[in-house]
Amino acid sequence: MNVNRNVYREDHEQFRTTVRRFLEKECLPRQEQWWADGIVDRETWLKAGREGLLCTALPEQYGGGGGDFGHAAVIAEEMAYAGCSISFGLHSDIVAPYLARLGTEEQKQMWLPRVCSGETVLAVAITEPGGGSDVKACRTSAVRDGDEWVINGSKTFISNGFCADMVMVVCKTDPSAGAKGISLIMVETDREGFRRGRKLEKVGMHSQDTAELFFDNVRVPVSNLLGEENKGFSYLMHDLAQERFIIAVGAAAKLERLLEQTIEYVKDRKAFGATVWDFQNTKFMLADIKAQSVALRTMVDYYLNEHMTRRLSGEEAAIAKMYATEVLWKCIDDMVQLHGGYGYMLEYPIARAFVDMRVSRVYGGSNEVMRELISRKL
Repeated sequence: MNVNRNVYREDHEQFRTTVRRFLEKECLPRQEQWWADGIVDRETWLKAGREGLLCTALPEQYGGGGGDFGHAAVIAEEMAYAGCSISFGLHSDIVAPYLARLGTEEQKQMWLPRVCSGETVLAVAITEPGGGSDVKACRTSAVRDGDEWVINGSKTFISNGFCADMVMVVCKTDPSAGAKGISLIMVETDREGFRRGRKLEKVGMHSQDTAELFFDNVRVPVSNLLGEENKGFSYLMHDLAQERFIIAVGAAAKLERLLEQTIEYVKDRKAFGATVWDFQNTKFMLADIKAQSVALRTMVDYYLNEHMTRRLSGEEAAIAKMYATEVLWKCIDDMVQLHGGYGYMLEYPIARAFVDMRVSRVYGGSNEVMRELISRKL
């Protein structure tokens, strides 16, 4: 992309080689089967754990890689380049950090080694039917009964919902306190009263299982509380910045790869006695996309350096997520147009991206919520 990328160290680039080889050997040959099944097989999770691709930033004493966010960013980029749709990032870089940051030593010793190995797959249950991005509207309740929490409610749009062994559930523990009455409770999916609903049929990202979850008097020990009671909302606001920023990291890489593929296509595709590349309209459209891609890469790498040195703010993460996904979606739409009818055929990467990436403007907090967060600092 003609951008001098100096944000990564040598160990990051060495790790990139490992990730790329793993994706080429273990993931790309299975991608079509995962797409058909609507889920990634458990053996791939275990292989990723053995190869050190899960929880790269968690301490080695718990089975993690002992790295930093740069290693997680490398995985996000390589998955985007390869066109793989696996929710390793949700497990490793969104849910697991809550356990590492908020868990007691006993909780970390009990849970994290299996999380890092891929034996325990994680999910986070925030969104509720009718609730959307409004975390404060949480209605799933957790009531203390002696040494147990009794949980009732339902969640929807839960990534890893079918394959998860443990779910971080956002619960209302003090209904009268609004946002200050929310807690985070870990729920093992073999608990009595826990039930998975239907596997949701999405427009894209078919290999990532997404489910409804139901809690009917689910009892868990009080020791499954993560952090302090009624502090859940503040914990979420602190850690959502990383979730939003890693979406931007993947979006920048995805745009770069799709641009390369589109240039290859238009230079080969014939129309009216010439290649599609020969038309001025094609060159101008691709010039616009290239400029936007370079601008996006420059911004994301700047913020990546900020985050690796713990300086990325929630506002900056919102800016990165909103801008990256808006640019990506507009450019994908233009590149579909340049492919003509073939741009609507799922055998082409641009068509897969068209159905997979539309949700990037919605998940991690909709871009309307990002605009609200940004506007508060104006």
